[in-house]
Amino acid sequence: MTYLEILQSYNLTALQWLFIGIAVFLLGLSKSGIKGIGIIIVVILAFVFGEKASTGILLPMLICADVFAVIYYNRHAQWHIIKKLIPWMIVGVLVGVWIGNDISELVFKRLMAIIIIVSVGIMFYTENRKSNTVPTNKAFGITTGFLAGFTTMIGNLAGPISNIYFLAMRFPKNEFIGTAAWLFFIINVFKLPFHIFVWKTVTINTLVLNSVLVPAVIFGFFLGAYIVKLISNVNYRRFILIVTAIGGIIMMFK
Repeated sequence: MTYLEILQSYNLTALQWLFIGIAVFLLGLSKSGIKGIGIIIVVILAFVFGEKASTGILLPMLICADVFAVIYYNRHAQWHIIKKLIPWMIVGVLVGVWIGNDISELVFKRLMAIIIIVSVGIMFYTENRKSNTVPTNKAFGITTGFLAGFTTMIGNLAGPISNIYFLAMRFPKNEFIGTAAWLFFIINVFKLPFHIFVWKTVTINTLVLNSVLVPAVIFGFFLGAYIVKLISNVNYRRFILIVTAIGGIIMMFK
């Protein structure tokens, strides 16, 4: 099949192309540091392509945006946090690969929505308490890492989990973005072979579609990076909490 024939094989309407374009533009914004909108992207692509197929379509674009993010925010990455979370995220990914064909996505996503909304409630509380201490319990990091790995494999839904963790660590804006950028670049590259050889959701056809959409991702990233510079640390944290809570509600009723 030719390049054009592959694109035509998706049988997408003009409205669907519009929504896909919006989704990948938001992906660029998200990877630039405007966190919390990842669930909206997942919802749009799942609606157009189906739940599982959309994960493979999204993954190469996530990696593309990750590359820009790690270059742009590299000096702000907190490697001690990355080293703490990565092993447990890998375990979560492997468990997600194993049960991904059997788990009920509807039940899972509603359960995760409840967890996210409750967690955001806890974060609102901790944001307004007097103490400035951060969680040091080892179980907190293990649980967060596992859940982030599992949810990123099942539906690219790890954003809210990691957002809550980094907010709990009270990272300044740039450290938040830089650490998340490297963390998800590593884990998304790790996921890629499973999508190609096990789930078969990344194919030549999906990569052709990705090639058309990547410019919107890049535009969204650089626009987002400019916007992030204008947001103070305090307002950035509030923005993340509010948008993450909205994302949890969207997931609940999707």
